[in-house]
Amino acid sequence: MIPQSFIQELLNRIDIADVIGRYVPLRKVGGNFSACCPFHNEKTPSFTVSPTKQFYHCFGCGKHGNAINFLIEHNGMSFVDAVENLAASAGMQVPAQQVVTYSRVSESRLSSTKKEDAEDKAGESVQHMAESMKIAAQYYRSQLKNAEHAIAYLKKRGLTGEIAVRFGIGYAPANRQNLASVFSDYSLKQSENVLVKVGLVIRGDDGKHYDRFRDRIMFPILDQKGRIIGFGGRVLDTGEPKYLNSPETPLFIKGRELYNLFAASKAIRKSGRALVVEGYMDVVMLAQHGIDCAIATLGTATTPFHIQKLLRQTDKIIFCFDGDRAGRKAAWRALENSLAQLRDGKDISFLFLPENEDPDSYVRKYGKESFEALFDQALPLSEFFYSELSARVNLQTSEGRASLVQHARPLLAQIGGAPVFALMLIKRLSQLTSINQNELERLLQIKRKDSFSQPNLKRPQPVTPYRKLIQLILHDPVYVEKLDKDMLAGYGVQNEEKTLLIDLVDFLNTLSPQDLKDATLSSIKAYFCDNPCYELLEKIEKEINMWEEGVDIGAEFTGILLRLGEMHRKQRMAMLHSKPLSLLTLEEKRELQQLAVS
Repeated sequence: MIPQSFIQELLNRIDIADVIGRYVPLRKVGGNFSACCPFHNEKTPSFTVSPTKQFYHCFGCGKHGNAINFLIEHNGMSFVDAVENLAASAGMQVPAQQVVTYSRVSESRLSSTKKEDAEDKAGESVQHMAESMKIAAQYYRSQLKNAEHAIAYLKKRGLTGEIAVRFGIGYAPANRQNLASVFSDYSLKQSENVLVKVGLVIRGDDGKHYDRFRDRIMFPILDQKGRIIGFGGRVLDTGEPKYLNSPETPLFIKGRELYNLFAASKAIRKSGRALVVEGYMDVVMLAQHGIDCAIATLGTATTPFHIQKLLRQTDKIIFCFDGDRAGRKAAWRALENSLAQLRDGKDISFLFLPENEDPDSYVRKYGKESFEALFDQALPLSEFFYSELSARVNLQTSEGRASLVQHARPLLAQIGGAPVFALMLIKRLSQLTSINQNELERLLQIKRKDSFSQPNLKRPQPVTPYRKLIQLILHDPVYVEKLDKDMLAGYGVQNEEKTLLIDLVDFLNTLSPQDLKDATLSSIKAYFCDNPCYELLEKIEKEINMWEEGVDIGAEFTGILLRLGEMHRKQRMAMLHSKPLSLLTLEEKRELQQLAVS
């Protein structure tokens, strides 16, 4: 857990104008700085940064906060990453902390956390895993230098030595136990073997260990911190599979990561778009030709988490696929998974390359300018949406037009965050089916009243401090001992989340220390089965299962307490401001002054 005293000292030491100025061009206006808001599109600057208050605020969209909040909102960092980033720039060392990590939390994980902590003494910490991946990457790079057939393959594909170095490309030799030469713990039993846990080594049925990657070109996969979390291995000949990816591990979840996103983030922000392609070689070859905003999925279809990550960094996503049947099928899956993430003002389009071409081959044949000229030919999501659906029916018949409505209805129902765009799609559906738009809207409203008129529940929503605290306490009930219940009193309106949190804290505080350690999610749910907040508890349980890997639970807990304290401060100030000044007691006036400067 990062001490609150350190966080406050960090915020006192850094200059928020310098931090935000790295990403946003600021203009001095009196004692403050001004800019067009980086969180929404605008032509007239409404974004203000106050060096004296160490605070930013946008009068257009309402975004505000300190330097930590800015990095979380703008760069998509976690609380811990933001603190570490600022500490590094300020020359401060983040205090040593016990890191509890999770990838997908389950009930069994809740009940066995303490047992796994004991097992982790063998070296299964995230830091140890990441260090093992780093060492393996260095080994693969060193092996490429002496692998003439691998170098010949890369040259044949058109790659330069410079681009290979830039992407950290390496080579895994053909022998079965190459990594044994650099890892002394190569043959440890599975429960203690970090190499098995991160997917570098496989333990066979005979108990012997062997390398997962052999005789392959190796592409390291980085997360948003720049850590190596996995590898993609490309076969040199006609063997199968052509691409072999790391398995899912505590470090690496394929459906949440994108190849090259860490390196491409700056280019994405600068160009104003992200280009999503299908393969590692596509990304590398595009970068060699000066197109640096390309990223790729990792052997999976595009997921909602991919879309969410990209839309945090840009308002425009271009999916680039082969023009064949498989390419259009992959594009349609990407469209389906994009709908719940859409916001008005966001632009998602689909580019289909000529037959027998992929980004790698096309950019090598025709160059950067010709490839970028294709961007103007990309189909907007709205056009691709109806071109695909219309191809499935006969629009010349009433039955076909009715079928089109049936096909479109569940898809339109997913668009909860872009009401204007959804309305435009309905208007187009009206034109295609020759149904009066008002009648069509009434029909769709009747059939999808809950899903269309309300924000879609699958779409990630902003998490309140109360909801986050519930998640953290359900993950590890012992954290309830560190929570000051007075903080839950607050001055705001009582809502369901706050009610559930108070009930949860009251219940857990009745348990003995040992029972608290042994508490499971099922036992907590059993207690709350008749509670009016039980449905909310089940929803939060599902949210926990979608948590990302590698988060410092203790630091997240500290961050939420800071947010809660700030929320209470503002609520108390609003309450005092609501009173006429003449009616405030001397003690209330002093309190208001203290709250204003705290």
